[in-house]
Amino acid sequence: MRHVVVVPFRDEWKRTYEKEAGRLSHTLHPLITAVHHIGGTAVPGMAAQPTIDLLAEVGDLNEVDKKNEAMAKIGYRAFGEHGIRGRRYFCKTDAEDNHLAHVHIFSAGSEEVIRHLAFRDYLASHEEDADFYGRLKLELAAQFPYDIESYRIGKNAAAEKIENLALQWWYSE
Repeated sequence: MRHVVVVPFRDEWKRTYEKEAGRLSHTLHPLITAVHHIGGTAVPGMAAQPTIDLLAEVGDLNEVDKKNEAMAKIGYRAFGEHGIRGRRYFCKTDAEDNHLAHVHIFSAGSEEVIRHLAFRDYLASHEEDADFYGRLKLELAAQFPYDIESYRIGKNAAAEKIENLALQWWYSE
């Protein structure tokens, strides 16, 4: 069973993202049009699970499926859409099955891309909401240290509310 860990923000996350983004860009060349750092590790000062989330935009999502073997060579396991239509999802783990990095690949400019970027940018510019969300994740990780599903369920309502605020904010800017 996977251990749920949430830690205070770490400056090293940006460097880890940059390293993984370089590997990803090289591996998915020439399909990739952009790579973004998303998720909790992309929000300065916010507590998060220490897993780097990368969002890649591509011109042709179907071509990504041909890169599964190349992604495996750099440590990523392919999971297909993995619950989100129009996505390709990859996960990199260590020997103990701790998640080190997730790659979410979408068609360039899709609504999913906007949703993820709005969420990240909103939290980065709304410190009070980022603090609340980080504290919630810390509390849930303490409450459900070996139950990732209960952890996710516990934060879903807050995440949905923040996402709605983020999209309103994104489109009003």
